[in-house]
Amino acid sequence: MTDLAAARTPALTSLPIDALAHRTDAAVDFADRHIGPRGAETAHMLAQLGYESLDALVDAAVPATIRAEVPLDLPAPRSEPEVLAALRAIAAKNTVMTQMIGLGYSDTITPPVIRRNVLESPAWYTAYTPYQPEISQGRLEAMLNFQTMVADLTALPIANASLLDEATAVAEAALLMRRAVKGRPNGVIVLDAECLPQTIAVTLGRAQAMGVPVVVAELTDFLPAGLGGDDGVIGVVLQQPGRSGVVRDLRGIVAQAKAAGALVTIAADLLSLTLLTPPGELGADVAVGSTQRFGVPLFYGGPHAAYMAVRTGLERTLPGRLVGVSVDADGAPAYRLALQTREQHIRREKATSNICTAQALLAIVASMYAVYHGPDGLRAIADRVHDRADLLARELRGAGVAVEHDAFFDTVRTRVPGRARAVVAAAAERGINLWADDDDHVQVACDETTTPAHVLAVVLAFVAAGAAPDADPVAVTDGFGLAGHGTSIPDQHRMTDYLTHPVFHAHRSETAMLRYLRRLGDKDLALDRSMIPLGSCTMKLNATTEMEPISWPEFASIHPFAPREQAAGYTELIGDLTAWLAEITGYAAVSVQPNAGSQGEFAGLLAIRGFHRATAAPGAPARDVCLIPASAHGTNAASAALAGLRVVVVATDADGSVQLDDLVAKLATHGDRVAAIMITYPSTHGVYEEHVREVCALVHAAGGQVYIDGANLNALVGLARPGEFGGDVSHLNLHKTFCIPHGGGGPGVGPIAVGAHLIPYLPGDPLVAAPAAGQGTPVSAAPFGSAGILPISWAYVALMGADGLRRATETAVLGANYIASRLTEHYPVLYTGPNGLVAHECILDLRPITKATGVTAEDVSKRLMDYGFHAPTVSFPVSGTLMVEPTESEDLAEVDRFIDAMIAIRGEIDAVAAGRWPLADSPLRGAPHTAAALTADEWTKPYSREQAAYPIAALRADKYWPPVRRIDSAHGDRHLICSCPPIEAYEQ
Repeated sequence: MTDLAAARTPALTSLPIDALAHRTDAAVDFADRHIGPRGAETAHMLAQLGYESLDALVDAAVPATIRAEVPLDLPAPRSEPEVLAALRAIAAKNTVMTQMIGLGYSDTITPPVIRRNVLESPAWYTAYTPYQPEISQGRLEAMLNFQTMVADLTALPIANASLLDEATAVAEAALLMRRAVKGRPNGVIVLDAECLPQTIAVTLGRAQAMGVPVVVAELTDFLPAGLGGDDGVIGVVLQQPGRSGVVRDLRGIVAQAKAAGALVTIAADLLSLTLLTPPGELGADVAVGSTQRFGVPLFYGGPHAAYMAVRTGLERTLPGRLVGVSVDADGAPAYRLALQTREQHIRREKATSNICTAQALLAIVASMYAVYHGPDGLRAIADRVHDRADLLARELRGAGVAVEHDAFFDTVRTRVPGRARAVVAAAAERGINLWADDDDHVQVACDETTTPAHVLAVVLAFVAAGAAPDADPVAVTDGFGLAGHGTSIPDQHRMTDYLTHPVFHAHRSETAMLRYLRRLGDKDLALDRSMIPLGSCTMKLNATTEMEPISWPEFASIHPFAPREQAAGYTELIGDLTAWLAEITGYAAVSVQPNAGSQGEFAGLLAIRGFHRATAAPGAPARDVCLIPASAHGTNAASAALAGLRVVVVATDADGSVQLDDLVAKLATHGDRVAAIMITYPSTHGVYEEHVREVCALVHAAGGQVYIDGANLNALVGLARPGEFGGDVSHLNLHKTFCIPHGGGGPGVGPIAVGAHLIPYLPGDPLVAAPAAGQGTPVSAAPFGSAGILPISWAYVALMGADGLRRATETAVLGANYIASRLTEHYPVLYTGPNGLVAHECILDLRPITKATGVTAEDVSKRLMDYGFHAPTVSFPVSGTLMVEPTESEDLAEVDRFIDAMIAIRGEIDAVAAGRWPLADSPLRGAPHTAAALTADEWTKPYSREQAAYPIAALRADKYWPPVRRIDSAHGDRHLICSCPPIEAYEQ
C-alpha cells in the first residue's frame, strides 16, 4: 500500500456528507481512478438520496441477513507501477519456447497494425455485443468479413460470427446434427479417432450429459457396421488434417455417410484450406475449427475464435450469433444480428445453444488477418508452412527416422520406438517444444513462425536422442536442405478461388489498413466514447494497466499443452486469482476452465449432476429437475437443458422476487427429483431479495443444490458472499465484475466457484477422454480456458484490494439508486427492494407510456443514439422496459448527462402525447438520425433538423453521428445475406 493510501483515515465509505464535500477530487490510489464519483460528487449523490454516507446507504439497501460478517482477506492494494512490476516478475517465470506441439494450436504473427489498433484498442475491446446494430456497424462489418472468410475457405454458404473454441464447436456440431436428423432418436454420432484429443473429451462429455450416443472410431475407408440399431448413424465428425497430421481423401467416407442418411461435419484447419479441397466440395454439411492461427496469439489456450459453417438449409439450427445484411429506413445496406430467435435469450431451454458471449474480438483479429494478407498472402503462408513440414519429413527420413504419413499439411508424425521422451527432451534443450503422446511417437508441427533453423534443430534433437540411426550431427548439418523440394499433398489440392470480395484486396499498405480500422472503429459507440448503461452487463472500466500485460510474449506465447514447469508464472497467477475469487465468493475452490459465462453455468450444473449421481441411494430416482425463476436470463434454461436437466419454472412475485408459495409447491411436486435451483442474486429485477436464505434452505431441505448465478456479483463484492448465504456453486463473469472487456461480444471468462463437496466434479483435463473418478467433465479445449486474459482480473484485484473492491460495489449501488431517484418521476422504477432502494441496476417501466402514446422502449433506445448513448438493456427481464446499470466507473458528469438525455426524451414523448408531432413522424420514431439524412436537400419532418441532431446544447461540442438509420430487422431475416455484399450494393 502507498503512503498516501495508508494515510486515508477514516475509510472513505464511512465519511459523512460534509467531510466528503470538502475532499479534493485528486486521485489518491488506483481505486480513485477506477471509481468515477468521489468527494463532492459522492456527497451530491448521497444528498439526492437522503443518506449521510455510503455505509448508511448500503445498510439500508442490502439485507442484513446476507451481509458478510468479516471483511475480505486480500492483499493490500498496490499501485499501478507495483502491479505491472509484479506481473513482469510472474511472466518471467514462464518459459517462452518455439512451439511445435500443434494439436490445434499454432504460433502465429499478429500484424502490429492489427495488434495495436484492434487487440489493444479500447475502441474495439470496450464495445458491447452488437444488439443495437445502428451504433455497431464497424464491428458488424468486421464480423461479416469473418463470416465471409470462413464461408469462402470452407466452401459452405453460411458461417456464424464465432464460437468459443474448436472442441466446443465440434460438440455444438454434433448436437446440431442430432437436431437436424428427425425421427431417429437412437441414432449414433461417430467421432473420427483422428479428432483432436481435447475435442473428443469435450464432445463425449456434452453428449453424455444429453444422452446422445457417440462412438469414437477409426475412420479409414468405411463406417463401422451395426451402430445405432435401426436408427443407424445420424452424424459423422471427421478431422482434416487429422490429429496425427495425416491428410486423407475423405470423399469415400463422406459418400458412405450420406448414403446412410447421416450428416457430416469436418473439423478443418482453416489455413490448410488454402491448399486442400474444402469441406463443402467434399460434400460436408458442416465445417468447424479454430481461427487461432490467423494472427491470434497462443495465450496458453485462449481466448480464440472458433468457427462453424453450414450448407443451405441448416442456418436456422446454427449456434451462436449470425451477422446479416438488411436495410435501414432510407434503404441503405446495414448490418445486424440475424435470426436471433434461435438464441438462448429468446428461446431459453429450446435454443440451439446456451452460448451468449462468443469470441468477437478474436474473430475480428482473425478477419483482419485475412484482410491484411488477402488470398494470395494466406496461400503463401500455407505454402511456406507446408514446405517447412515437407523439408522436416525429408530430412528425418534421410536420417533413418520413420515418418508415418506420406500426406500431411503441417504436422509430421514419427515412429521412434522407446525414444520419444528423449527426443522431446533433446528438442527442449534446443528451445523447442514437440509432442509425444506415448513412448514411441513424436509429432512436430510447423507454423507461420517456423524457419529452416528450427527444422534443423529438430532433426539434430532426433540425432542427439539416438532416434536417427542413419545420421550424425555433422552429416545432418552439412547436408541440410540438399534433398530437393516436394509436396506431401499431391491428390488434395484446392482448385477453387476464395476471398474474392474487394475487402480482401483493398488494404495492402499499412496506411490503408490503419485507415480501414479507424474508419470501422469510428462508426461504433464503445465505452471509450460514452457510458454504456446496460443492465445485467456491467460495462465498467477496463483499465489500461490491466490490459497491458496480455500482449507480453511471456503470457501470449505459451502453448496450452506445454510442460507445466514451463508455465510456472501462469500457475502462480491462476493460483493467486482462484484463491482471491474463493475468498470473495465464500466458496472452497474455483476453476477457471470455463471460457464464457454460459460455459460456467454448464460446468456448474455438471458438477451438481455429478455430485447427485455419486451420492444417490440405490434405486433412488434420478435428480434431473432444475428449478428456474421466470425472471431468469435465458442462458440459465439453455444451460440446464444442455446438462440434461428438465426445466421447471418457478413464479415470481409482483416485486420480482421468487414466489415462495410456488417454490414450495414445485418442491412438493418434484422434491426427490430436484437437482438444483438456479437463482441470480441480486435478482434479475435489480433488487436484493430479502428471503434468499429461505429459498436456499427450502431447496437444500428437499435434497437439491443451489446454483447462484454470478451475473450480478458487482453488487455483492465485499458486502456478501454467495457461498455463505446458501450457494453451493456460482459462476462468475470476469468480463463483468472483474474488468475483462466485453470485446464487442467476447471474450469472456466464466469460472465456477464451488463448495467443498463439489470440488471432485470441477472440470477435468481436456486431454483425457474418459475422466477418472473424482474428476469432472472438461468443458473447454484448454486446461485453463482463456488463460491469456486472466492477468486482467489478477491486476484488478491486486490494484483495488479489499477496501477498493468494497467501495466499488457501494458506488455501483449509489449510482443505480441516484439514477432511479432522479428518473422515477419521468419513468417509473418498476421494482425496488428494502427501503425502496435498488441494487446496482434499476428497471424503468415504459409500458404505461407505450399504452398512452405508442412510444416504445425501442423508440427510446434508438433516440438515445442521437444523444450519444448506447441504450440500456431493452425488454429484459420485463418486456417494454429499460434496465439501467451505471457501474461504479462512471463519474457524476456522465451519469447526469445520461439522466439529462432521458429527461429530454421524456419531453419529446410528452410532445407526442400533446399532439405536437404524430408518433410516426416524431424524432423518436425517426431516430437515429444520420448526417446524410439531416443534410439532404429536402426535409419534410414536422420537427426541425436541429431538434433531430442537437436536442440538447451539449451535443454541439461533442456529437456522435450514427452511420445508419433504424434498421429493418424483419427484412434482414426474410432476405438472409450473411457474407459481404457486392460493392454495388452500397452505391446510391
